[in-house]
Amino acid sequence: MNKWPSLKQIHYLVTLYETRHFSEAAERCFVSQSTLSKGIQTLEALIGCPLYEKKDKKGPLVFTHAGEQVVLQGRELLAKGQDLIEMGKLCQGDLMEGQLRVGCIPTIAPFLLGDLVQEVNMRFPKLHLLLREDTTTNLLQGLRHGELDVLVLALPVDIGNMESRIVGKDPFRMIISKSQADRIPVPICYDDLPDESVFLLENEHCLTEHAVSACQLTEKEKINPFMATSLHTLVQMVANGLGTTFIPQMAIKHGLLDNQNLVVVDPPGQSAFRLIGLVWRPSSSRSQVFHQLSEVVSELL
Repeated sequence: MNKWPSLKQIHYLVTLYETRHFSEAAERCFVSQSTLSKGIQTLEALIGCPLYEKKDKKGPLVFTHAGEQVVLQGRELLAKGQDLIEMGKLCQGDLMEGQLRVGCIPTIAPFLLGDLVQEVNMRFPKLHLLLREDTTTNLLQGLRHGELDVLVLALPVDIGNMESRIVGKDPFRMIISKSQADRIPVPICYDDLPDESVFLLENEHCLTEHAVSACQLTEKEKINPFMATSLHTLVQMVANGLGTTFIPQMAIKHGLLDNQNLVVVDPPGQSAFRLIGLVWRPSSSRSQVFHQLSEVVSELL
């Protein structure tokens, strides 16, 4: 009969990979250093190859290619193990209780999460939301590794084999300063805009790709080389008469443009918008929770 690696051994290895230090990894796993070392040695014996390079202890800990692959797949196994534990908890109590780790992108989080927490507290007082704001790439990685339970993302985006549910549309608008309004004909035509006059977020923000696609901006010479890290920075660039940008309607609804000397207009293209959706692991046992959460988010958009 084959002997299988245990989730505990995989947890030891993944923690060592993250800390690159045996004593720190042992402390995080709440075991002695000898217990952690022995568990990883057993894992190596079961797999049949070294998982990290054994060399001078003073040098940095380097994982082998096999070790990197075991960590990659091990994280997914640990996430599924966590899903099994959650399923057991659901069998013992109410669906809408306990902790729920929610990830959200920066172009949605400031305009949704506050209202979402208040609404969840009112409807499901036993459900405690733990929030994380990050980029789409980092959030999806956290979801795959079991660090998060569900994400609120702008779609479409490559989510791999994850489950998703669309909860609403968020229209795009364009903003220009009032000082520019007399010089730029409305409705806006990109040909009428000066070169390098359209400001966008850094490419790691999916809003940039969604806005450029939905608003049919194909003239790359119109895009300013400066890339902002937040919507607030984009607003300030436009407010100072330096150009124009795309802003999601939910941000305008929640006061992003309040007290700004700006004009809001429709962008070129028919019905330019991004989709808002919830994303979760297919192995999760909390799909009913996510569907109920979807209803709440949909009402708030």
